[in-house]
Amino acid sequence: MSATQSFYETPAPAHLKGIWAWLLTHDHKRLGLMYFWAIVVWLMLAMIFGMLLRTELMSAGRTIMGPEMYNSLFTLHGVIMIFLFVIPAIPAIFGNFFLPIQIGADDVFFPRLNLLSWYLFMIGGLFAIVALFTGEGFPDTGWTFYVPFSVSASSNVSLTVTAAFILGMSSMLTGLNFITTVHRMRDKTMGWLQIPLFTWSLYATAWVQLLATPIISITLFLVVIERVFSIGLFDPLKGGDPVLYQHLFWMYSHPAVYIMVLPGMGIISEVIAVFSRKAIFGYKGLVASSLAIAVTGSLVWAHHMYTSGMSDVAVFVFSLLTYLVAIPTAIKVFSWLATMYKGSIEMSPPLLYALLFIYLFSVGGLTGLVLGAVGPDIHTHDTHFVVGHFHFTMFGGTGFAFFAGLHYWWPKMFGIMYNMKRAYIAAILTTVGFIFHYIPMLILGLQGMPRRYYDYLPQFETGNFLAGFGGFLMIVGLALMFYNLFMSFKEKVAATDDPWGGTTLEWTIPTPPPLHNFVREPEVKSFPYDFTEVIAQSQKEKK
Repeated sequence: MSATQSFYETPAPAHLKGIWAWLLTHDHKRLGLMYFWAIVVWLMLAMIFGMLLRTELMSAGRTIMGPEMYNSLFTLHGVIMIFLFVIPAIPAIFGNFFLPIQIGADDVFFPRLNLLSWYLFMIGGLFAIVALFTGEGFPDTGWTFYVPFSVSASSNVSLTVTAAFILGMSSMLTGLNFITTVHRMRDKTMGWLQIPLFTWSLYATAWVQLLATPIISITLFLVVIERVFSIGLFDPLKGGDPVLYQHLFWMYSHPAVYIMVLPGMGIISEVIAVFSRKAIFGYKGLVASSLAIAVTGSLVWAHHMYTSGMSDVAVFVFSLLTYLVAIPTAIKVFSWLATMYKGSIEMSPPLLYALLFIYLFSVGGLTGLVLGAVGPDIHTHDTHFVVGHFHFTMFGGTGFAFFAGLHYWWPKMFGIMYNMKRAYIAAILTTVGFIFHYIPMLILGLQGMPRRYYDYLPQFETGNFLAGFGGFLMIVGLALMFYNLFMSFKEKVAATDDPWGGTTLEWTIPTPPPLHNFVREPEVKSFPYDFTEVIAQSQKEKK
């Protein structure tokens, strides 16, 4: 076997062939690709559900579905987008594929556990789909599974909650694997301040995954116990406390926001540095801010609960902590902009998506400050303002960071280039559609339109029509983006080992990567973002 033989060409384990070489693989790169294809399918399914919802809301009154179906599609859209796309996408795909390579390792520390994580992910998704066709009806509680409705509802809540429980186990195992890999598998010449920022972001995220996910797992397990045995944990008719559920749920679900966005911020740091041809500004500050977001973000859950009733002291503390989270986030945005300042900017699809991330996520962050203050939150709580804010941070943030990473690492993962012109057009269409989709929601929320409602008053019809129009435009952009990427398999324009001029270790190995990542000892730089050689080579080629 050739030392540089691609991992695509070599079964792992060696005695397996065909589909079994993939289904029983221990290779982190193959598992990253298996996650990729599964997550793309889930994303497309969730987008279809989302557009059906927006189509229903484009005009007042019933259009294409009734309230029961609306609630079920709303629940499934949320469950799939949160648990099957936004949370796992970047760590499971790019983390699995590139984290070991970026630290000079041949694999993750627990390769069999990594395979188990993928199977748990697939089983959890299967349970979510099976819930549609079994039991007394589609799950209709919303992705938050709020009690007491989720306890008393006759729909198939138990199976959907079990699906989320299994997906949480997959997330925990992935986090445990990444932490151990960074500590134990890092190249012996790589110090802590030589680790690429993407790996740092995954490391910070992994701690949140490991420490926060058990809370939601136990909480969802208690919901199933409550439904089966009626023991009265959350049902007020039996002496239970529904507010307790809210505390337990948000103690995980707000840190989960940072599980979603921190890896995306790591991608943005990589892309900004490479396409600015400039050492990242404030490397230590970016590392510290990732860890600070992971810690501080785990302490602010109760700002989701201002309207549930709490003491003035609690309101003050949680509002203050919410604003403190903005500081490390602002440090990141400042560092990215300072890196581009006087840099040798080379525009590319990954950089365009990164710039769009900065804008859209900043809008999401600023609208989040409105919700972090108790006064305006009382007015906007459970309105479409929250829906707009949430999607600006999660999809405008994590989603666009995922697209940036996809265009950045696509040549390395598959050894082929995509069409640049189509990539630019897709990015612009997606962004214009995104803005027209979610800005009207912010306005509708300020006007008082509640979220999660099947119907609304006629005065909200114009805003909902514009939001639906923007949604369809966004879907066209996303469809073009995936069409462009998948067409690259047919067009087969070969990619070089380092098409962007990157400096981290994944760009020093063959494209696609060999089965064993490094055919020779990796050369770890004293600083992972030194572009001196790249700039010198570029100037030499111009001459």
